[in-house]
Amino acid sequence: MTPQSPARCRRLTTAPTLGFHTGASPPVFLWLLLAGLAGVSRAQQGTQPHSIKIEGDITLGGLFPVHSRGPAGVPCGEIKKEKGIHRMEAMLYALDQINSDPELLPNITLGARILDTCARDTYALEQSLTFVQALIQKDNSDVRCSNGEPPIIPKPERVVGVIGASGSSVSIMVANVLRLFSIPQISYASTAPELSDNSRYEFFSRVVPPDSYQAQAMVDIVKAMGWNYVSTLASEGNYGESGVEAFVQISRETGGLCIAQSIKIPREPKLGEFDKLIKRLMETSNARGVIIFANEDDIKRVLEASKKANLTGHFVFVGSDSWGAKSSPVQDLEDVAEGAVTILPKRASIDGFDQYFISRSLENNRRNIWFAEFWEDDFKCKLTRPGVKFDSARRKCTGEERISRESLYEQEGKVQFVIDAVYAMAHAIHSMHIDLCPGYMGLCDKMDPVEGRMLLQYIRSVNFNGSAGTGVMFNENGDAPGRYDIFQYQISNVTNPGYRVIGQWTNHLRLNSEEMQWNGGDVRIPDSVCSFPCEPGERKKMVKGVPCCWHCELCDGYQYQLDEFTCDTCPLDMRPLKNRTACRPTPIIKLEWSSPWAIIPVFLAILGILATSGCIITFIRFNDTPIVRASGRELSYVLLTGIFLIYLITFLMIAEPSSGVCASRRMLLGLGMCISYSAMLTKTNRIYRIFEQGKKSVSPPKFISPTSQLIITFILISVQVLAVFIWFGVEPPHTIIDYEEQKPPNPEFARGVLKCDMSDLSLILCLSWSIVLMITCTVYAIKSRGVPETFNEAKPIGFTMYTTCIVWLAFVPIFFGTAQSTEKMFIQTTTLTVSMSLSATVSLGMLYVPKVYVIIFHPEQNVQKRKRSLKTVVQAVTVSTSLKSNEKTNGAKMVPDRSQ
Repeated sequence: MTPQSPARCRRLTTAPTLGFHTGASPPVFLWLLLAGLAGVSRAQQGTQPHSIKIEGDITLGGLFPVHSRGPAGVPCGEIKKEKGIHRMEAMLYALDQINSDPELLPNITLGARILDTCARDTYALEQSLTFVQALIQKDNSDVRCSNGEPPIIPKPERVVGVIGASGSSVSIMVANVLRLFSIPQISYASTAPELSDNSRYEFFSRVVPPDSYQAQAMVDIVKAMGWNYVSTLASEGNYGESGVEAFVQISRETGGLCIAQSIKIPREPKLGEFDKLIKRLMETSNARGVIIFANEDDIKRVLEASKKANLTGHFVFVGSDSWGAKSSPVQDLEDVAEGAVTILPKRASIDGFDQYFISRSLENNRRNIWFAEFWEDDFKCKLTRPGVKFDSARRKCTGEERISRESLYEQEGKVQFVIDAVYAMAHAIHSMHIDLCPGYMGLCDKMDPVEGRMLLQYIRSVNFNGSAGTGVMFNENGDAPGRYDIFQYQISNVTNPGYRVIGQWTNHLRLNSEEMQWNGGDVRIPDSVCSFPCEPGERKKMVKGVPCCWHCELCDGYQYQLDEFTCDTCPLDMRPLKNRTACRPTPIIKLEWSSPWAIIPVFLAILGILATSGCIITFIRFNDTPIVRASGRELSYVLLTGIFLIYLITFLMIAEPSSGVCASRRMLLGLGMCISYSAMLTKTNRIYRIFEQGKKSVSPPKFISPTSQLIITFILISVQVLAVFIWFGVEPPHTIIDYEEQKPPNPEFARGVLKCDMSDLSLILCLSWSIVLMITCTVYAIKSRGVPETFNEAKPIGFTMYTTCIVWLAFVPIFFGTAQSTEKMFIQTTTLTVSMSLSATVSLGMLYVPKVYVIIFHPEQNVQKRKRSLKTVVQAVTVSTSLKSNEKTNGAKMVPDRSQ
């Protein structure tokens, strides 16, 4: 007698009492109560959901997407041959293998209750309530049969564990219910990272690695290809969104990878949605790499939109396991998909399952209630079934058709994992039986019923070789190890176009980049970077908010590239390399003897020294002749010595600087001129004083003797010498390297100039006393211009000083006008030495060359003339001056009486 017979039994009250063996909170129980009542109500009305029931000592639940999601208002759609039937048959195959294995669960038979989720989370939740019915104690005391006896209600099977589900969103929904009733769950295809949260999904385990591993593998692939700027595409839903989220999170943690755009594909995309999506991706066209976590339909539509936009070969897709090695997304779009890199959990085709499945027929597979529907779809025929109208447009099935003979067959990719999930549950129950029922045949009391939380511990402890020979185990979160094959879709330069294994990922990446090829068979990896690497000597100027984007700025001037982001200035004594990656010593230069800047001054100096030496020798040779004696022998030798030193300083100015050379420069630079102008000043001063005194008195002025003249000269010279020695004490002479003098904008032409520590100012100060003497001498020369032509050297000295002033007036603008020139040292040295040589030459030419000429070529003129006294000379000058004055007054020219 059953409760489903209203003619036999009736309910006496309208308020049933239900008891739950659970510790969940009241609101959840209220919801479960309503859902449970709805399920009981359907059962009582004879509308129990379609399911496969396999009898056994222990029952496992199974959740498979046998049908696709139905249109609006309809829970289920068309049958899914691979993801539905293949996977479900894999569970039946595994149960057969386990039940026939004498070593695994001997004398214990595994049964199953397998349900269809229709790939819809809400429908799957409703179906999964079947698994918890046995855990809900119902108070049926108010139910009586018509004869007054209590009804006989069959006890529903107790499901100890569930295999499934497929989609992550379905597994999440079901896991929330199974956790409340402590029912362990092992999924064969759900990879959402969210399910790794052991605090929320503690009874959930899976034999496939989570998407966090997959995302890590994809990040490693992207980095191995040298990409740092990619976009992401995700189908709306838990799988796509959580996969992209994991990818973004890992890329952020590891660094070096930026997301250009993260685009979500709607569940129900509108017309033109994918065209807009491609346009959005082109807004960041440098991000050619596109990471895609999407379902097959969305992948295909993305490829179609790319082809429509004429962007074949522009985007390079990196697809998740939802793309894997499937042919359906790339069918008729092979050229767009070329080069796509995809990832798939490491798997193998199970030969035993192939033999099992192709042997299935309508006669030997009646336990599969959906097999007839599969048969019709696979063979494109129609079976005659009660209550189903026959479609005359389709041929009638004969039942003699055979899988893989009259239809295409290829083992679905997750079959291996379904088998491994069933075996994992079986090994856990086997270990539990050994511990709780040692030596007991069949189930003992300790395993009746099987306690879910204890079974979970055994599940997490399993470790065995799975159907493909790889280890099956779980970590503390119930996740399987990450093992992936990496594929690339290739159609060029290959004999068999399609997916080719190019690497593996098992906690680390092994990628055979030599086997990769891209659009048109190109072996160069396409770029997917926001900014290309900067050239040597360029620094990165980062774009705000985008760490993978930057502008390259050249380190200019005397800067070099300190690091990736910084330019720094080279030390003063260094300049950057040509590629500006480091600094190198600046070359040191000095004025070379072979330089044109040195040749001319040296030539002039040599001529001057020869001429001066000739004059000195001539004067020494004819020392007692009238001309030599009349020129003032003592001061003449002093003056010629000064001229000689002026010429000599040229060689010191061009010589390589050293402490000795620098000391000599300080001493002799102003000394030669000082000696010359001191002697000339003494001479002009003597002449001036003599004739000024003669106008007043016939007595000669003081200090006009040769000895007095020498003393006055040496006093003037001592001022220069004393100043130089004070300079030596304040700042000892030394050399310096001036790196600022020749530092043009182009550092290739930068030079360090080796020179003495004499600035322009110190050089002028060194010559300042000589300039004072020169000016003073000029003044006296002007004042003495009225003396007789035959009297000593007043007029030649005057012409000498006038010319010298002109020379030095020309020197000043040239010397200081070149202060900013890169050839400053050369120009100033040449200008100074030439100016000094010219002034010395003027002195030599005006004062001594005529005398030497007369001495050598006209010796007849080098004779003693009538000697006149100083008084007579002064009187003659006085008379001459008076006559000139009268001429100007009377306008008549008077002829002096020369008869005297």
